Amino acid sequence: MDEQPALKPGRPVGDALQSVAAHLLLQAHDILEDRSLDDKVVVHDIRRAMKQWRALLKMLSPFLAEQHQTLRDDARALARKLTVARDAQSAIDAFHDTVEGTYHVPPALTPQNLIAIYRRLEALRAEKEAKIWDEETRQQFSDYITAASYYVSHWALHPLTFADLAGRLAETYRRARQALPKDWSVASPDDLHELRRRVVEHRYQMELIEPAWPRLGRIWVDEAQRLRNRLGRYQDLHVLTLLTMPHQPLAPWRAKLLPLIVLRQADYLKPAARVAARLFAEPPKAFRRRIEALWDAQAA
Repeated sequence: MDEQPALKPGRPVGDALQSVAAHLLLQAHDILEDRSLDDKVVVHDIRRAMKQWRALLKMLSPFLAEQHQTLRDDARALARKLTVARDAQSAIDAFHDTVEGTYHVPPALTPQNLIAIYRRLEALRAEKEAKIWDEETRQQFSDYITAASYYVSHWALHPLTFADLAGRLAETYRRARQALPKDWSVASPDDLHELRRRVVEHRYQMELIEPAWPRLGRIWVDEAQRLRNRLGRYQDLHVLTLLTMPHQPLAPWRAKLLPLIVLRQADYLKPAARVAARLFAEPPKAFRRRIEALWDAQAA
């Protein structure tokens, strides 16, 4: 099996990043071409691949030609096409999470209620997926990946150094750190969603330099993923909450379901705050100095 492209101390940074970008797009292409995959799997995998790609594009934006902004805009527009389908599945995941995580609370929802809610959510998911993922959408993603691969083959990243890259990593780190709530107990869903977006960018960008120091890098990426997961589950519960609003599919069960959702959201906020405090403890300048020192030590 061919070795996956990666940044390695002592080797040209720009060439490695160009290879990483090409490999990401090749993986996305293979996902789309694999007709044996269930549509739900394709949607999940292609969304993940596009998040990695967008995080890389954002990090490299100062070093790319003008076309990079078009690549970013088009990738964002394509990703949004799949958000509705993903939100429907997120609501189902959040419902299961709510039921399982509040089993110790006096039952407010009867078995009949649970069955009715689940059927409503499954019908909503099927409806959204049927509208969102079809051959036209698959082709749009395929066309984008073909065009992006062409641009990547013409990137001129040879002058790029790790110091340049460290500056961009530190900028993403700074944005994520600034998005941390001052008081997690009163943070709005929008604020936490913005934080999660920043954490996702940071997580995928740090994954790029993980091979430089595998043990420390893996711990860091795992912590970022842990924070992302907890914020993601909170966000899934918020999606479920919106479906209980007036005239929405779960409105008849709002009075019984909403208190359970609130309890479950609290279960994720406290551990998320602890992980975030560890992950973003140092100032951005100190973070940059540390990753540069580690890179230089490995290169030596």
